[in-house]
Amino acid sequence: MRFQSFPDFHRDTADHIGVLAVNFGTPDSPTPRDVRRFLARMLSDPRVVELPRPLWLTILYGIILPLRPGRIAPKYRRIWTAQGSPLREQSDRLRGALTSMLAQRLLAPFAVEFAMLYGTPSVAESLQRLRAGGARRIIVLPLFPQYCGATTGAVYDQVNAELAGWRWLPELRFISEYHDQPQYIEALRESIVQHWRAHGRTSHLLMSFHGIPERYFHQGDPYFCKCQKTGRLLAEALLLKEGEWTVTFQSRFGRAEWLRPYTIETLAGLPGRGIRDVTVICPGFAVDCLETLEEIDVENRAEFMRAGGERFEYVPALNARPEHAAVLAGQIARHCQGWTPLEPSVSATGGPPDTPV
Repeated sequence: MRFQSFPDFHRDTADHIGVLAVNFGTPDSPTPRDVRRFLARMLSDPRVVELPRPLWLTILYGIILPLRPGRIAPKYRRIWTAQGSPLREQSDRLRGALTSMLAQRLLAPFAVEFAMLYGTPSVAESLQRLRAGGARRIIVLPLFPQYCGATTGAVYDQVNAELAGWRWLPELRFISEYHDQPQYIEALRESIVQHWRAHGRTSHLLMSFHGIPERYFHQGDPYFCKCQKTGRLLAEALLLKEGEWTVTFQSRFGRAEWLRPYTIETLAGLPGRGIRDVTVICPGFAVDCLETLEEIDVENRAEFMRAGGERFEYVPALNARPEHAAVLAGQIARHCQGWTPLEPSVSATGGPPDTPV
């Protein structure tokens, strides 16, 4: 194996901390060509689709990629803004908010880079920028609160694949999840409460998470349990009673059974149970994207209203809210212990520095 040459470095500089925050990805434009390129990257990853490669790649390149981009591109155009992809725009804003928040937390030089698993900038490109900036210690933060092999696992794979070619490896730490961290649950709770104050409360809260094939769960993936715990903790924080909230799963793809209950089927059935007003939040999405803005707030909204619903409220993702930046900064600061002390008066949980998490 040939290792990358990187002679332009200084051995006597202070160690910088690099933060690599990674999200799923988005096409570069809402055109069929760029959507096809995005889907090809994503669906060819064995972490995303666990089928025998010869069989799956034949299906992918022979059936899915010739047809699906043309159907999905109009959906992307529906949510595209003057600034481009909502996911990329919100990620850029979150990067700025996180950088400002970390400046108050980390007592050491640092830099923050964002990357996309299946988009630009790539994980490899962002790691190389951190290295060029002098980062000798790197924290990797997958922006997936609930661990899942198809997302968090893919981040591990891509980071390790890039570092396999480095001659001088950095000290590395991964944040695998934060699905039950009190500050994260509080940020979700506050976003819902603020939405209800502005738009009025509904009788039911539906928490929709991205789905995965059910067999992944039976093969040992803990994602389903992580989502259920997030939902339970959020319902408790909101003082909701049994029957006032539901955890569901969206974005099913293919014919296999995925995690149930399905979001769209649940929404279609609520009016028949006498629930005609609903608030929907997607706690597994760090920033808004196609799956929240189009699938939930357009398609699923329409399904609910067709079934007899009268009021549908979508609570946006945490996006670049200060509370969200504080959640991520708290996780990073906690995992930096030993590299740099926490800021004396605050910890990852918002309590005294030695408060257990």
